[in-house]
Amino acid sequence: MAVQRTLVLLKPDAVQRGLVGTILARFEAKGLKLVALKLRKFAPATFETHYEPHKGKPFYPGLVKYMSSAPVVALALEGVDAIEVVRGLMGATNARKAAPGTIRGDLGMSFSNNLVHGSDSPESAARELAIFFADSAEVLDWSPVATPWIYNVAEELS
Repeated sequence: MAVQRTLVLLKPDAVQRGLVGTILARFEAKGLKLVALKLRKFAPATFETHYEPHKGKPFYPGLVKYMSSAPVVALALEGVDAIEVVRGLMGATNARKAAPGTIRGDLGMSFSNNLVHGSDSPESAARELAIFFADSAEVLDWSPVATPWIYNVAEELS
């Protein structure tokens, strides 16, 4: 078990539909710690960099255009196995096929407008967090008082 940080983006459809609080609440209710948050209409260049691993694929130009079309909320979340936990909470990429109980399964209907992005590996998380939170002062180290109620500190955080 490792404490990890991961990037989550609440995509333009989540913001436009007024689901920011609902989605954020699900991550917090699970026990993930919010360490950074910003709402911004990011420049296309930001998403060109973010989605660079997909450059050259047919969907790349449309994805960059979509992500830069409206405000996005960027989150940095922290917790034990945070990357895997976040991806499980998000559900399958195609929201119509996502399991009930997941964010996409409960709130989405689209393959493309699928509400959230989450880093898929520790390497991706480090790269993506550096894009959206380049200033380390934007990411906080803090200890919620609820930590001992979320984790068995002696077993899981030692």
